[in-house]
Amino acid sequence: MTKLAERAVRGLSLFISVGATLACATAPAEAPGASTSLTASTGAGAPAELPPLPPAEGNPFAGATFFVNPDYRARVEAGAAKASPADAALMRKAAAYPTAVWLSSIDDLRKKLAPALRDADAQRKAAGDRPIVSVFSLYDLPGRDCNARASAGELTADARGVERYRKEFIDPIAKAFAAHPDQRIVVVLETDSLANLATNLGTPTCATADPIYRSATAYAIAKLAAVPNVSIYLDAAHAGWLGWSGNRAKIAAVYKDVLRMAGGDDKIRGFFVNVSNYNPLTGDFGKALEPTNPCPNELTYVAELADSLRWAGITRKAFLIDTGRNGRGGLRQQWGSWCNVHHAGLGERPRAAPAPLVDAYYWIKPPGESDGTSDSAAARFDEMCAGPDAAPGAPEAGEWFQAYYVELARNAEPPL
Repeated sequence: MTKLAERAVRGLSLFISVGATLACATAPAEAPGASTSLTASTGAGAPAELPPLPPAEGNPFAGATFFVNPDYRARVEAGAAKASPADAALMRKAAAYPTAVWLSSIDDLRKKLAPALRDADAQRKAAGDRPIVSVFSLYDLPGRDCNARASAGELTADARGVERYRKEFIDPIAKAFAAHPDQRIVVVLETDSLANLATNLGTPTCATADPIYRSATAYAIAKLAAVPNVSIYLDAAHAGWLGWSGNRAKIAAVYKDVLRMAGGDDKIRGFFVNVSNYNPLTGDFGKALEPTNPCPNELTYVAELADSLRWAGITRKAFLIDTGRNGRGGLRQQWGSWCNVHHAGLGERPRAAPAPLVDAYYWIKPPGESDGTSDSAAARFDEMCAGPDAAPGAPEAGEWFQAYYVELARNAEPPL
């Protein structure tokens, strides 16, 4: 374990009980079972000195009210009206917690962006003008999610797609954010994007997307960073995808290149992990899935990734961890299972500064929204959504999955 990981684990004792060893090891030549075509190579040794922690004064979540999306609460309430009294009570408890607003298409700017900003302003005023933080997940990259059919997007991976992304998606978002200077706005920028460039370039769609992902992401960073009240976090996948030292070295090189194109690493606050995934914060559950992975959980992964970033010259960055579905460990037969994993439960509640290096735990993926359909005849069907780890009866990605939300609420850990 590096010094950074050791420090992170020691600090966790202030917040949670760590019941398992967070040991790290050298990555093998291959890292199977985490995602399609994952490979890893032995990385450099640990640095002699501890990388500096991110500045606490820049944490946008600290001292702020968390925006609770009324549209999401309405979806939960509609489901609760059909549930048993006991399940309805659990669902309503869960709906009181904040979730990210996902902007997944150009049309979402009309349907979701302006209403969410307006609602956040109203909540800020109702709280006596206490600072409010709202989280927006921007998810419309050209050639989106190049290694998974279930979540493919509207924009093509070509010059036309890039032009539309810039002018019809990013530019209007930046303008809207700038019009609300009294809000702290967090941008979770393009889930399942840059991580594919570290591991999945053997997939033709990802190889095509490589230069497009880099340039489009750099443009988005530069444009959004020019808005003073916006804090940007980049996609860092999760422990089961990039936990191996070789994969961490590869993604750090990708970040270095993208941030150079964007104008420097000072443009971002940090990175987000575990979005739409299920990895617990602590424990050795990952060891059972893939013993060669040096990072069996998300807090170890965060510490080790910060170490890898330092080798690329990227320091003092913070992390967001999605805890919306990681309350229970030991659920999957393989780490690569990502679609509506059966028997999952809500995890730690959203809160600021819960552990060293971590700006917040947050429910970035709104619990209850499907990862993808289990209908094999559907155009966007992905076999993972009908695999042995997937819950049956799932609708299309983003649609409400009532039975799954009930299961998440029942299995919440800590309990609701």
